[in-house]
Amino acid sequence: MKNKRSLFCHLMLALTTLTLTGLASAENEKPNILLIVADDLGYSDIGAFGGEIETPNLDALAESGVRLTSFHTAPTCSPTRAMLLSGTDSHQAGLGNMAELLQPEQQGKPGYEGYLNTSVATLPEILHDAGYNTYMVGKWHLGRTEDKSPAARGFDKSFALIQGGASHFDDQRAIISVDPKAIYRDNGKSVELPEGFFSSDFYTNRMIRYIEEDITQDKPFFAYVAYTAPHWPLQAPDTYLQKYQGRYDEGYEAIRTARLKRMKQMGLIDEAVNANTPLTQLPRWEELSDEQKRIEARRMEVYAAMVDNMDHNIGRLLTWLEEQGKLDNTVILFMSDNGADGNSPEVLPGNREWFASEYDNSFENMGRRDSYIWYGAQWGQVSATPFPLFKGFTSQGGIVTPAIVRLPQQTHGGRIDDSFISVMDVLPTFLDVADIVPPQSPYNGRDIHPLQGRSFLDTGKDQQARAIGWELFGRSAIRKGDWKIRLLEQPYGNGDWALYNLKEDPTEGVNLAQQHPEKLAELIGEWEGYIERNGVFPSDPQQMKKIGYSFTTCLFERCVE
Repeated sequence: MKNKRSLFCHLMLALTTLTLTGLASAENEKPNILLIVADDLGYSDIGAFGGEIETPNLDALAESGVRLTSFHTAPTCSPTRAMLLSGTDSHQAGLGNMAELLQPEQQGKPGYEGYLNTSVATLPEILHDAGYNTYMVGKWHLGRTEDKSPAARGFDKSFALIQGGASHFDDQRAIISVDPKAIYRDNGKSVELPEGFFSSDFYTNRMIRYIEEDITQDKPFFAYVAYTAPHWPLQAPDTYLQKYQGRYDEGYEAIRTARLKRMKQMGLIDEAVNANTPLTQLPRWEELSDEQKRIEARRMEVYAAMVDNMDHNIGRLLTWLEEQGKLDNTVILFMSDNGADGNSPEVLPGNREWFASEYDNSFENMGRRDSYIWYGAQWGQVSATPFPLFKGFTSQGGIVTPAIVRLPQQTHGGRIDDSFISVMDVLPTFLDVADIVPPQSPYNGRDIHPLQGRSFLDTGKDQQARAIGWELFGRSAIRKGDWKIRLLEQPYGNGDWALYNLKEDPTEGVNLAQQHPEKLAELIGEWEGYIERNGVFPSDPQQMKKIGYSFTTCLFERCVE
């Protein structure tokens, strides 16, 4: 595959330059760290990963850095964020299941607290102790109360949305009927939103303010920008909504085909790879009525507008850092927190009635302040191109996301790296780049779990040998080297372990369980070790089905459930 080179080589080139120029020679010259997380962004949405959405700033970042094409997260947001900030598995860090969906048999179990627990050392805590200023804006979703807010977990300054999502405008409505008002905390204290708030704009402004307030201090910074775009409700300023009118009138299959072609031309996937879109029970574009096509195209237009606006704000932040002379000494990682969200929030308890009574979802109002829309399973499968399924699943479409890394003084950019990377690897990599010793137990007076992640720079360990596991909603997977087993309930899977060789079959199209029983048995053994090490109490999918979300998938009255 063209432009491929080991990630270790890219990062060592950058670090060598960094050291030779003396930037890493003193405590007060440690690199700044900028971590940018998109919320539910699909694998192929941005231009640098084959998408047609206009993302010039992320594309430029990719051209100056390295695209990570095998970056793995958890299947949903809060477990990923727990792993990102702790370097451990979510079942150790407190998010063995999402707090909103904890099952009776999980409640009270270690690792199922429903918030980022104190059995882990957090990235901002560690960096703060090493002399960093630590800032956070955007989505938290790791604890509701003040003592579990960013201000209590190592961030010097923070403005955080506490729940899993909210309106992107200043009306401060949350995303589910049973918890209708969004909670925002400014340095731990509950606040109301200012008039004129729009999420991506405001978070960017606030992060710039935080860094600027301390810019005369002789300290590096850690800036965590957790955008809530493009999480539903899909909303964007009018200028962005107008920009994408008519761009998705060709429909799902045509957009997916065009993305796949660009991905092959860019060297992101091999020529032989085809998109795996298993939800064949849902209507194809040609089966929709003209009115349905109009509505569906508009949904994707609004989604694209949100991504475009987020990219614009990322560009504003990077430009400002460059103007301040801070960009060249800043490590940057951009990622999404999980795969595209093709699920419907309408199936959550009470939401259908709430949408009908509280929002104006007429065609003309879609994407505006008082609308609540999402883009559904077929566009979700487009966003996940070429992988199967999306958020909530342990298939590749749910756990492989776009990611871009750029190191200080990096001179060899535009490369693509397909090394397996876990979101747990981010924390130890940042510590490695900043020359900070990983924390040991006890830490700050409490016992903590050891890190499970590995630095991208650690070549002393065989990355192919480690087994990484996933479990959420009773859906499970183990990856070891090129091989993966995956367990999904019917009708999304066969209700039993399936085996895939991802080197030969990256989109999980051919189940090899019967052909390779010895490999299946080996990975099932790895699974048993994973659940024992991490204290996993798998959910019962039959019980999880009662929540609807991620189990019932509908499009114009045709459903998969």
